[in-house]
Amino acid sequence: MGYNPQKIEKKWQKKWEELGIFKAKNFSKKPKKYILFEFPYPSGEGLHVGHCRSYTALDAVVRKKRMEGYNVLFPIGWDAFGLPAENFALKTGVHPQKTTIKNIANFKKQFKGLGISLDWDREINTTDPKYYKYTQWIFLKLFEKGLAYQAKMPINWCPSCKIGLANEEVVDGKCERCGATTEKKVRKQWLLKITKYADRLIDDLKKVDYPERVKSQQINWIGRSEGVIVKFKVKSSKFIEVFTTRPDTLFGCTYLVVAPEHEIVDSLLKSKIQNPEEVKDYLEIVKKKSDLERTELAKEKTGVEMKGVKAINPVDDKEIPIWVADYVLPHYGTGAIMAVPAHDQRDFEFAKKYGLEIKKITKWFREKGIGKKAINYKLRDWVFSRQHYWGEPIPLVHCKKCGVVAIPEKDLPVELPYLKKYQPTGTGESPLANVKEWVDVKCPKCKGPAKRETDTMPNWAGSSWYFLRYIDPKNNKVLADKKKLKYWMPVDWYNGGMEHTTLHLLYSRFWYKFLFDIGVVPQDEPYQKRTSHGMVLAEDGRKMSKSLGNVINPDDIVQKFGADSLRLYEMFMGPFEQAISWNNQGVVGMRRFLEKVWKLSQRTENREQRTENNNLERLVHQTIKKVSEDIESFKFNTAISQLMVLVNAMEKQKELSASNYQVLLKLLSPFAPHIAEELWHQLGSKKSIFEEEWPEYNSKLAKEEKIILIIQINGRVRDKIEATADISEKEAKELTLNREKVKKWIEGKTIKKVIFVKGRLINIVI
Repeated sequence: MGYNPQKIEKKWQKKWEELGIFKAKNFSKKPKKYILFEFPYPSGEGLHVGHCRSYTALDAVVRKKRMEGYNVLFPIGWDAFGLPAENFALKTGVHPQKTTIKNIANFKKQFKGLGISLDWDREINTTDPKYYKYTQWIFLKLFEKGLAYQAKMPINWCPSCKIGLANEEVVDGKCERCGATTEKKVRKQWLLKITKYADRLIDDLKKVDYPERVKSQQINWIGRSEGVIVKFKVKSSKFIEVFTTRPDTLFGCTYLVVAPEHEIVDSLLKSKIQNPEEVKDYLEIVKKKSDLERTELAKEKTGVEMKGVKAINPVDDKEIPIWVADYVLPHYGTGAIMAVPAHDQRDFEFAKKYGLEIKKITKWFREKGIGKKAINYKLRDWVFSRQHYWGEPIPLVHCKKCGVVAIPEKDLPVELPYLKKYQPTGTGESPLANVKEWVDVKCPKCKGPAKRETDTMPNWAGSSWYFLRYIDPKNNKVLADKKKLKYWMPVDWYNGGMEHTTLHLLYSRFWYKFLFDIGVVPQDEPYQKRTSHGMVLAEDGRKMSKSLGNVINPDDIVQKFGADSLRLYEMFMGPFEQAISWNNQGVVGMRRFLEKVWKLSQRTENREQRTENNNLERLVHQTIKKVSEDIESFKFNTAISQLMVLVNAMEKQKELSASNYQVLLKLLSPFAPHIAEELWHQLGSKKSIFEEEWPEYNSKLAKEEKIILIIQINGRVRDKIEATADISEKEAKELTLNREKVKKWIEGKTIKKVIFVKGRLINIVI
């Protein structure tokens, strides 16, 4: 019988489900491993081959861990609230609740078709009231501890759609929905005090195994800096406070710059400045820019002077002009900066453009007490409100007598009502504001008339704690049982997109630390190890996009080549953390490789006696070692390359022992589980290959007998020599100095030292 993936893959997917071998067991005596990928957003398009890279790779890790004797939790859920579903509903007229159900069913079918060994018993959905009951509960706890508060904030406003937009809905200063240029509008928003956790979010990165790149991104995003607050008196008797890390440069300060939203601008516009119309015109232009546009380093800086008013430099009492410029943001520092153009490139360019004084510092300021010590952060409190329909209701009411009142825990969840009309209201409020029978309630405190909060939570809310619900998904009394949390947490290995390194990763760490502080979870960091995967680009080298027509559906690949071929190619296509373009020919190559593996089975029947040569035996053990190590270090492409080397060597054997072939199947099984399972059973096994033990290598046999020793002179490669793998430094030096190519480089020179890297190179320093 020839290799027919379509037939065997469906067969084994069904049998695995019947056997239940991928279900995690609470409190097992086996050591635990909690392995997690970022749960998907079930969009209408379904999975594309880019998504599959993370899922297939983590599945390979999980399958190996189970065979190594671990009790593995590998769960799945759906991040189903948020903007994409609502935008799709507005475009098509189909309610987001209906599209979500339909999309989840399709995603589920795709995951099963790929053979991802998930524990479906723990499936969650962020739009399920039984789930978001606890999202609301966490918010209430934040509110109770003073970490959730309401404040006036500028929001992105689309004048065409007449709605407020989240930052992710604004692309190049335009509304993602209609393309209109957005502007800023001030309205009340709910915020979470993530800034209170800023220091811990930085300092606790020492406790976890994250790539340095990820740690740096988090640290830079939080942006902690130490300095002082300096007060500059304004001639109208007011003060402008400036945060600076370099108070010693005050003698070089020749002007101040304030954000357009700074309170002093409005104050001076009313009476003090000579050019109010010019300033107002500039403020209108700024309203149409996003924060990202305003702070773009490459863009030319713009601004306007507030003529007729001056600030006083506190170290020399000199008058300096005050400018308004959009590159200063109101929510960073004090919303004002002191400009030292002779010693700062950005200030220099601005001063040159507008003809401002550039004063080189000859006298450095050292006097203490001019400013108050302060720590500043780039990180702002998390804007938690959304004026949309498709999200978790915020469980608060507004009472004229009692103020803002929390919904009692016994009344959770506050369910999102089913609205036939979920279009924007035009007022900037959520469509929920129009549902009088839902909005009008009794105050839980005084029983008088009150109104529900109509803002909904952002799509980050449900994803900030979902990994905890997997541990106890059917618990109706608490978020999760404490004993189960203690057994499973922290997540041992969390893989996700590089684009989620700051927001999602930071938000979920913040929520987890808060839950630790109130005694809900057992430790203060949720993820022990974090890895990221590179993006899979389309064959044309661009990002896969439906609008570009270059999206590749994994269903088509599975139908044509089989899931195992797709899985292998996803991991073989290049280094896991790097972006790489899809190539259909690569899948063809994987299919041919699997056909080779299939044909090898015909030589192993009833051949238990080891008749292979020693070289093959050595290669088998070297392959066990390399594949085992490469899976752990996410070097899937080199692991598969090594399997190809072994298969090619096996093809050359006249006879192949069943024991060596079984080792091959075990090593292949995490990557191509269906074919490995089928061939395993064809060898006569009654048990699943995934209930077998992962092979161990013999360290002596795994040693390379011969290596190529690189010979360097002063760090430059001058020769190569074949040597025994365990060659000593003394032996290597003797061999090297007797080489003719080496002699000509060292003749008449003094050898200063010898650098020897065992098994790799020798460097003679002359």
